[in-house]
Amino acid sequence: MNKKIVLALGGNALGNTPTEQAEAVKITAKSIVNLVEQGNQVLIVHGNGPQVGMIYNAFDLASKDNDKIPSLSLALSGAMSQGYIGLHLQQAINTELKHKKIDKQVLTVITQTKVSADDPAFSKPTKPIGSFMTEQEAKQVAKATGSSVGEDSGRG
Repeated sequence: MNKKIVLALGGNALGNTPTEQAEAVKITAKSIVNLVEQGNQVLIVHGNGPQVGMIYNAFDLASKDNDKIPSLSLALSGAMSQGYIGLHLQQAINTELKHKKIDKQVLTVITQTKVSADDPAFSKPTKPIGSFMTEQEAKQVAKATGSSVGEDSGRG
């Protein structure tokens, strides 16, 4: 075949906890390595909504209880999520490659996107982060934290 394939994995498909994610990528790695085994070059990109939200919220909560723990920016939370998603993917793919005796290297890259600070899109954010909640949970979180919460495409 020898095609160049870009696979896009949604953050929600990777699970809501590091444990769920590690299990999900083991399954995904088998399909990815099957494509490699057929002679394809594979590039994987991924979302990180639940993961970046988990990291951001964990640091925010921890910083309220311990003044030595800082709250994090979304940029730092995003980089951390890319790192641990990339690590899980890289480990699972490497394990599957070794199992099939395929000698290929796997690389994880942390990326940045440059945007204009005055982009009008910032006045109406469209990418929710964090876990899905019931309407009641969302109202409680919004009241307790002052965070904005919103419906995500009929999914919660």
